[in-house]
Amino acid sequence: MTSGKIPAVRFDWQTPLVILLCGCLVAILSFGPRSSLGLFLTPMSSAHGWGREIFALAIAIQMLLWGAAQPFAGAVADRFGPVIVLSAGALLYAVGLALMAHAASPGMLYLSGGVLVGFGLAGASFMVVLGAFGKLLPLRWRSLSFGLGTAAGSFGQFLFAPLAVGLNSAFPWTTTLVAFSAMVLVIIPLSLALSMPRDFGAHAAGTPQQSVTQAIREALGHRSYIYLVLGFFTCGFQVFFITVHLPAYLLDRGLSADIGAWTVGVIGLFNIVGSISAGLLSDRMPKRYLLAAIYFLRSVAIVVFISIPVSTPAALVFGAVIGLLWLSTVPPTNGIVALMFGTRWLTMLAGFAFFSHQVGGFLGVWLGGLVFERTGSYDVIWWLAILLGVLSALINLPIVEKPVARPAAAPA
Repeated sequence: MTSGKIPAVRFDWQTPLVILLCGCLVAILSFGPRSSLGLFLTPMSSAHGWGREIFALAIAIQMLLWGAAQPFAGAVADRFGPVIVLSAGALLYAVGLALMAHAASPGMLYLSGGVLVGFGLAGASFMVVLGAFGKLLPLRWRSLSFGLGTAAGSFGQFLFAPLAVGLNSAFPWTTTLVAFSAMVLVIIPLSLALSMPRDFGAHAAGTPQQSVTQAIREALGHRSYIYLVLGFFTCGFQVFFITVHLPAYLLDRGLSADIGAWTVGVIGLFNIVGSISAGLLSDRMPKRYLLAAIYFLRSVAIVVFISIPVSTPAALVFGAVIGLLWLSTVPPTNGIVALMFGTRWLTMLAGFAFFSHQVGGFLGVWLGGLVFERTGSYDVIWWLAILLGVLSALINLPIVEKPVARPAAAPA
């Protein structure tokens, strides 16, 4: 694969550009509706007379199950290809959104928006797309494709946040969720561009044959991988706390729902730049330093934001700054995993790191709702996010960026 040529694929029309374009569209359609769910917190809670902790718990369950299922979805995608995983995930995701629109009880909301959407996202998420990019695209495209795939998810956030506000203004919010459900189904035909031979991973150039158990044991015994996974916890905590609770935080301080939506949209827009830049920088500087800088600068941005009066310009500037640092952690994180362990089980091993990310997301979303209901303020969670950012910056510094040492295969 060092030649830069595209690896063997199943169809002649699967050029690198087609693979990249369809994969990015999948990322847009999977991440977009999910990132706009925070905009349904206030109308759904008001319609049913629920406290914010109910909606927050549903999204927190979604985060946790998404993360818990991601390594398994990744293992299936690594073994049998991403098409079956993306298609099944899209079906679960679409059904979950449709049922969420008609959830009349907390239990039904937990099942639809929590369980079904969570498992659906594990199959249809951009993490599966990035794993396919790592296998199907030429080596020289890898870091950039990780950045573009992540940026596509951010473009989905930028696109769907104002779309949700516009649809909610013209139609009942339940109609918006059903419309999003239908859009998610487009992932199924798009996934065909990412199809690959079933034995692709086992015969990838430069990748020794390795069982899933051996891959897991190797990764979990590697100190640098553990540091990477622990650091990724903070990313989830910060990202999902802000996605779900920032619109309500701004609304509480007198800003309109439109400003909350546009702030979330600005985060997604600027993360397009941040993710692509992170992908390019990953080939030009140590990835651990890039990760440490991102986590530390996030903490600085949050400190400044909560220390100044809340206003429309302040919210939009915060959205732009935090957007540059948003999912820019993903390209260097996946790049380090691919560098250390190769691409054979890339989707699965990146999935374990993503599980840590989602545990952080679960706590950020759930604690945000719980603390607000108990204290009437998000202050404690903001400061916890700051502390975790500093700790993650430090824990990424000792990571060793080089392939793992593996014994030579025994002679027959």
